[in-house]
Amino acid sequence: MERISINAMAKINLGLDVLRRRENGYHDVKMIMQTVNIYDTLDFVKLQDSKIVVKTDTMELPTDENNLIYKAAKLLFDKCGVKEGVEITLTKRIPIAAGMAGGSTDAAAALVGINTLFDLNLSMDDLKEIGVKIGADVPYCIEGGTALSEGIGEILTKLPDAPDCFVVVAKPEISVSTKYVYENLHANELKKHPDIDGMVEAIKEGNLDGVCKRMENVLETVTETKYPVISELKQMLKEAGAENSLMSGSGPTVFAIFKEEELAKKALDLVKNSGLAKQSFVTVFAKETQVQV
Repeated sequence: MERISINAMAKINLGLDVLRRRENGYHDVKMIMQTVNIYDTLDFVKLQDSKIVVKTDTMELPTDENNLIYKAAKLLFDKCGVKEGVEITLTKRIPIAAGMAGGSTDAAAALVGINTLFDLNLSMDDLKEIGVKIGADVPYCIEGGTALSEGIGEILTKLPDAPDCFVVVAKPEISVSTKYVYENLHANELKKHPDIDGMVEAIKEGNLDGVCKRMENVLETVTETKYPVISELKQMLKEAGAENSLMSGSGPTVFAIFKEEELAKKALDLVKNSGLAKQSFVTVFAKETQVQV
């Protein structure tokens, strides 16, 4: 095999709780992660000389060792003693700095793609062990689907597929620093925590209403306060018939759950006409995260 292409799916958080801040600065979280059918594509080509080349269609991302794709490739090459090289071309569709794990899912795709292209025969658990060195979301992005995420995000419990629905995703024209959000979250002072356990049960029962009524993200207490456009988008989507609407991750992306595709499409038109979002989509839940194409 000389080349391979992988679609790397984005994620949203159906529920996100922060339990405490550790002494080392990391936070213990409890989240429901869900892949959605918005994806970047990574094209891999083997090179004869031992170098890693990353190319992308956006000027917003670095292509040197500061790129997470490059970091993932370098870690895998070093671990497995790969003597050849690789050129990886990224076609970017997932919004950047959006709370949708765009960088993490690209790194996960790099691990999966190189493992396949070079016949390294590493297991998914092996790849997750390497992935967590790049970022806490990377192990989840390797697995995908619906999952309970705990610890700093690396302890994963696979859940049944979440109930089918239509999802409107809207990314405002702002970028949010995850570091800023967590530094300004006072986890020990939170008065209310999402019912993550109840959401797990609702997912197991296939109860979309039960999932939607438990959608909550404690990071909104920081990001939504700083950026009122998040509240505006959530309210607009709810008034357009959404079952519920929530910020994903540390933001600023907002998503909303709809039972009917027609309602979701009308809501998307409203968002586009409002000018509140730079990028917006109608999508569905995805059952896989790294898909060979």
